[in-house]
Amino acid sequence: MPNVRLPRDRWFPRGGPTLRRLAVGLMLAFLLIGVACRKHDPAGEAADELVIFHAGSLAVPFREVSEHFKEQFPNVVIKAEAAGSRDTARKVSDLGRHCDVLGSADYKVIDNLLIPEHADFSIRFATNEMVIAFTEHSAHAGRITAENWPKLLLDDDVTLGRSDPNRDPCGYRTVMVLQLAERHYQIPELARRLEEKHNRKYIRPKETNLLGLLEAGEIDFLFIYRSVASQHGLEFVVLPNEVNLKSTQLTDLYATASVQLTGKKPGEYITRRGAPMVYGVTIPKSCKNRELAEAYVRLLLSDAGQKIMRENGQPTIAPALTDHFDLLPSTLQPLCKAIGEDG
Repeated sequence: MPNVRLPRDRWFPRGGPTLRRLAVGLMLAFLLIGVACRKHDPAGEAADELVIFHAGSLAVPFREVSEHFKEQFPNVVIKAEAAGSRDTARKVSDLGRHCDVLGSADYKVIDNLLIPEHADFSIRFATNEMVIAFTEHSAHAGRITAENWPKLLLDDDVTLGRSDPNRDPCGYRTVMVLQLAERHYQIPELARRLEEKHNRKYIRPKETNLLGLLEAGEIDFLFIYRSVASQHGLEFVVLPNEVNLKSTQLTDLYATASVQLTGKKPGEYITRRGAPMVYGVTIPKSCKNRELAEAYVRLLLSDAGQKIMRENGQPTIAPALTDHFDLLPSTLQPLCKAIGEDG
């Protein structure tokens, strides 16, 4: 096919280089104005984007909350990222990433790693409990009970998985469960022996990373949240309240278990003590669309949002609780109660 050269006058006006430069300049100006208008148009993608970081165990309920949210705000583009809660917080604190809503499997992750530099408040909105999940193909699947699981898991032929304590609350809660179980079942060195089992071969950044290994038969048992086990149709052992970190009546007992974790700065460590499991949510200071972020959290705390949480195996806290009531956006205060407030 022969080369075809369009006449210069097709693209540039007659009149010499000065007029041609002027025409090019006008074309570029119009293009830049168009880009700027699209960038700042409230109906455009950038203006309607909502970035959500959340714990892996919140993936299913938050997806359903997001679907409900989009019924009210159909033009919003929701970008959600799941990770271990401590990794989730460090995306904001260490990597400086923008986030509009952050949901954590432990509200204290927000308190310890984000407040006050990167967030003003945390809201406690749901609970959970630890279980031991397995499948029908797991070793001892037909035998394991709430009474005999410590001895069965010590079996050399049994493999088990857990998440990384420094990256995921489920990881440090697993260690706490083992410490509490050692006292409850009176089995010396149980926590150390199960912690050291398989070294780090079956430790992952977040608990949901291990689901594939469990379902493929690579591991036999997995320490995980009851809600996640239920959502994925897994078999699981319900642990005694003295062990499962569920009961608000056993706060003092849970506090006898502790784990040392990395702190805000390299080389800094904090001691995390056992406590009833409570999830938290916040709007980081890096939020770019505060009105939408407040609307999302408002939905999460509403009757509709609480129903979604409960249907996915997570009891809710109603009204939601906070230590930072005066710092809450006014739109969220009616759905929350200050810790220690009467009534």
